[in-house]
Amino acid sequence: MTAPADQAARTALEAARWAPSVHNTQPWSFAVAGEEISVRADPDRKLRLGDPGGREVLISCGAAVFNMTTALRDAGREPIVRILPDPDRPSLLATVRLGPAAEPGEDTRTLAREIERRHTHRAGFADAVVPEQVTAAWERDAMAEGATLMIFRTPEAVRGLAGLTEAAQAVQAQDRPYALEVFRWGRAPGSRRDDGVPAGTYPNEPEGEFAQRDYARGEDWGAEESPFTGSGLVALLTTREDTREAWLAAGQALEHVLLHASANGISAAFHTQALEEPHLRDFLRERVCGGAHPQMLMRLGVAPEEGRRVRRPLTDLLGP
Repeated sequence: MTAPADQAARTALEAARWAPSVHNTQPWSFAVAGEEISVRADPDRKLRLGDPGGREVLISCGAAVFNMTTALRDAGREPIVRILPDPDRPSLLATVRLGPAAEPGEDTRTLAREIERRHTHRAGFADAVVPEQVTAAWERDAMAEGATLMIFRTPEAVRGLAGLTEAAQAVQAQDRPYALEVFRWGRAPGSRRDDGVPAGTYPNEPEGEFAQRDYARGEDWGAEESPFTGSGLVALLTTREDTREAWLAAGQALEHVLLHASANGISAAFHTQALEEPHLRDFLRERVCGGAHPQMLMRLGVAPEEGRRVRRPLTDLLGP
């Protein structure tokens, strides 16, 4: 059954706000005009030091676009999407119009069910093997959105990526302005903020092969040691180009993979440190990615359920 236009639009907006974003900054805003929804970047939520070019903002917003279109299809409306529709309005990233009625497929229904269940993990994973048919499906998901998912299975490759992450994290932790920018998005225990990274969703002591962000910066925050210490399956999401369009496509591909992973009981941990260092990102592009541009480094695996996730209410996200 096709949902009424206003109900379908509301469903799409609610889905968009559950997209993943760097440090849970939620760097987006929306506007509704008739049956068209505008997706805009929120410049006040961009990381001035970690993301000066806005690449991570656009990846985050691309994930929100994917949630929106998935929810619309699940509501029985085929979305009509325009990416970067107005060159004179660079903050307008996409418009999503409610298109004709269309019966959702089972795959769409599966993905839509995971929008509010998917969660980011920031510690180790259980020692469980992800079946190859599942990873092959993730590769197809990424390709469908114009990206490529590279999966690394050898210990040598994993150690190399972990080493680059460790090097970037060590440098960034010693850069006071940079470290304070990360700390800004760490939430203290009991905080009522509806953005940022809640205390208890990251380890309070370094653990595992991949370096974690220091959201506490010396405070006694964070979760106790996790019973799981595995790295999980390590993957890089890449695009052939490194344009604003490609960043938005990477975000859509990322969320497509993440929702499909969630449907299989698998969560993701993100490691963007090395990708925020231009020389390291270029090294990855040239020596690891075959000339493609790395957009997201992540680990995927089985992890315990996280606590309640936080998102800003829809009223805070709507603009004129």
